[in-house]
Amino acid sequence: MSTDAIARAAAILDSGGLVAFPTETVYGLGADAANPEAVRRIFEAKGRPADHPLIVHVADAIDLGAWARTVPEAARQLAQAFWPGPLTLIVERSAGVSAALTGGQDTVGVRVPSHPVAQALLRAFGRGIAAPSANRFGRISPTTADHVRAELGDRVDLVLDGGQAEVGIESTIVDVSGAQPALLRPGMIGAAQLEAVLGQPLSRPTHESPRVSGALAAHYAPSTPLELLAARDIDALVASTLRRIVILARRPAPATARVAWIEAPGDATGYAHDLYAHLRSLDAGGFERIVVEAPPDDPAWTAVRDRLTRAAAGAGGDAP
Repeated sequence: MSTDAIARAAAILDSGGLVAFPTETVYGLGADAANPEAVRRIFEAKGRPADHPLIVHVADAIDLGAWARTVPEAARQLAQAFWPGPLTLIVERSAGVSAALTGGQDTVGVRVPSHPVAQALLRAFGRGIAAPSANRFGRISPTTADHVRAELGDRVDLVLDGGQAEVGIESTIVDVSGAQPALLRPGMIGAAQLEAVLGQPLSRPTHESPRVSGALAAHYAPSTPLELLAARDIDALVASTLRRIVILARRPAPATARVAWIEAPGDATGYAHDLYAHLRSLDAGGFERIVVEAPPDDPAWTAVRDRLTRAAAGAGGDAP
């Protein structure tokens, strides 16, 4: 990425514009986090409800203090272990943080991305960048610059192309604003890794937990109806159906299959990397239904299972 492109992007952010940029998880739709009018443009571009909070991206862990009322010890431990990287920390917001950014809550999500383009942009801009995923609200997150352009078109002032996102699904979100850290959204940094650093178990979300990005029951959804099925049920389906369906599975198509079939990686990391690109491609294929082989009930697959469950709940309807 050229320094001219980064400088142009920083200037657009400084003037209140929107810049889509790559992170290691997915592409983000960025605006100056300290500019409420610029933040409002994010919500308008995505069709995002005003009470759905944004995540602030910063260049370094030391910047967390500018957004947090206090920095708990748990936050320090997790930041030291996993930043830069795909982890968002929920902290009590400092007095100067706009309620427009936090969905009216007293907490704010902050993370330090590791992607070199994101890092270059943050350092050139010099301030925090609010950035949800660069797609219409509730739909499939973008993992390439082309995905962003197809989704948002001229709603974004500039798209920085940093290639395909390395992780492929959104960051793990941990709430450290309360007495016990809580895992609010699973990601590729798993609960066991987090608990090993913290030296204590993570609690689960409750009705009192902060609202966070991507936690609605229906999210990450294609327009085509999507269904999760066990492998044996898929085999029975493809042996009998003549409908225009497509299968996404972690194995080759059986010789008897009379439907379209995509073989996904068999490991959780590779599967997550390709997941949204696969869903976008299948959604554009004109199929009546997308059938996905249910992920294993294994901790390594928790984040993938979370995304697919929410995608199935929202697929085929209007974005939530």
